Amino acid sequence: MLAKRIIPCLDVKDGRVVKGTNFLNLRDAGSAVELAQRYSDEGADELVFLDITASEEKRRTLVELVKSVASVMRIPFTVGGGISSVNDISDLLNSGADKISLNTSAVKNPQLISESSKQFGSQAVVAAIDVKKMDKEYRVFIKGGKVETNLEGIKWCKEVVELGAGEILLTSMDQDGTKNGYDTNFLSSLNKVVSVPIIASGGAGKMEHFYEAFAAGADACLAASLFHYKQLEICDLKKYLMKKGVPVRL
Repeated sequence: MLAKRIIPCLDVKDGRVVKGTNFLNLRDAGSAVELAQRYSDEGADELVFLDITASEEKRRTLVELVKSVASVMRIPFTVGGGISSVNDISDLLNSGADKISLNTSAVKNPQLISESSKQFGSQAVVAAIDVKKMDKEYRVFIKGGKVETNLEGIKWCKEVVELGAGEILLTSMDQDGTKNGYDTNFLSSLNKVVSVPIIASGGAGKMEHFYEAFAAGADACLAASLFHYKQLEICDLKKYLMKKGVPVRL
């Protein structure tokens, strides 16, 4: 069985790491480069770097900052935010990213997933999908969670896999920053219909939440403030998961 992964997320705005609740009320959490180095040293399996206002402000991800972060990393590194073309993807991969994450641009131009997976391999293409429960269905949101689409969550997840995405980064906007746990109902439903790895995001507050997400079918769990503010140490979390029978890399 493949090891389950623990992935800190650096949500970056204007070059600084920020964190909020339900995608709102952002507060500063430190230097992206310093946090990246710390997580690399502390045993994180991967790192995700999301320029959370790049799509909203119609600008490209900060390539120079990506280079700086990549220079201190010894673990795989995914970059997303403001990516709108194959050339953008090429620039980021050449700057040190191992994978790229597509969200708003994939909704607006689904063929970007196909084109990028053909050129760089599906293993380098992560579909980042932000969902929020609206009435009785999960709706997909774009532009940093600010714009609702007419896409239903599970259907869109299935479509991005068919287009060539090698992984899904699934964020529950309802759970984001609440520390009440991941949306295990959606994770369980999604695990039954897609064959690619699923990264659970949004809601981690304690060790049990990671275990619950893995039990629901997640292949990796992503968290931000919990790690940024040292409310939970990655090493302690992995020891807990191993005792619970979850395969992890120590």
